[in-house]
Amino acid sequence: MLYSTLTPAAKRAAFRERLGSGELLQLPGAFNPLSARLIEAKGFDGVYVSGAVVAADLGLPDVGLTTLSEVAGRAGQVARMTDLPTLVDADTGFGEAMNVARTVQTMEDAGVAGLHVEDQVNPKRCGHLDGKQVVDEATALQRIRAAVTARRDENLLIMARTDIRAGAGLDAAVERAQALVDAGADAVFPEAMQHLDEFEVMADALDVPVLANMTEFGKSELFTAARLRDAGVAMVIYPVSLLRLAMGAADRALDTLRAEGSLTSQVEHMQTRAELYELLDYPAYNTFDTGVYDFSLVDHHRHRTT
Repeated sequence: MLYSTLTPAAKRAAFRERLGSGELLQLPGAFNPLSARLIEAKGFDGVYVSGAVVAADLGLPDVGLTTLSEVAGRAGQVARMTDLPTLVDADTGFGEAMNVARTVQTMEDAGVAGLHVEDQVNPKRCGHLDGKQVVDEATALQRIRAAVTARRDENLLIMARTDIRAGAGLDAAVERAQALVDAGADAVFPEAMQHLDEFEVMADALDVPVLANMTEFGKSELFTAARLRDAGVAMVIYPVSLLRLAMGAADRALDTLRAEGSLTSQVEHMQTRAELYELLDYPAYNTFDTGVYDFSLVDHHRHRTT
């Protein structure tokens, strides 16, 4: 009932342990706290909070317009609603070194298990768009060093994302990733890899977990979890998938409503009231409410003395 039964520290420790297991962890993107509950109910390994999704939810493009407080606020809402670890997209850290440090501590307070900071020029743009620019290596390393230095819980995962592949090629991406690890990054997110063997090259070159971004309509083919695992990938995110599916369904439903005058033909595609109530755990709320409503000191003392 209400929020997660686990503390943020416990979720971070569990996330670290799972990452050390050699398994491939799948983290679908949650577009709101309720969808995070659904991700957990379906048995996934973690929840991802995408900066692009937070921006889109606000009606904005993913071009660096969202603020730290907006992203941290949504990340906190998601993290507290699930026992799964939450990984959040922290963009460029919302500034340079000191801003990155504040971002890390703010996200830590929000209860996330990990975050990634990228090496794009600030303000950034979507990682699968053309025309991206990255900062020089010294600036990229400063961001990661600031992030690592600022965290208070050693289990908070600091991931470095590099977008250099699109402009400078795979070799440059590997070199940048190795330098970011040397600066203290716990994991690497090489954005917009174009072939499966590129993930394999990156994983072989690093001694930390590598993340794959399986976003639709992007630069990468949508590889299966099994193929990514065989290539040495440790984590895979599906950042915008659920939002795209939900918005696609909403678009079609609104067209139906305009054309038919009712949503009768769409009811079979809807989550039922019973399914929603089960996801929200209505019975636990009712039990709690009944226990408080019927509570009396007389019964309480009688119970304690028997």
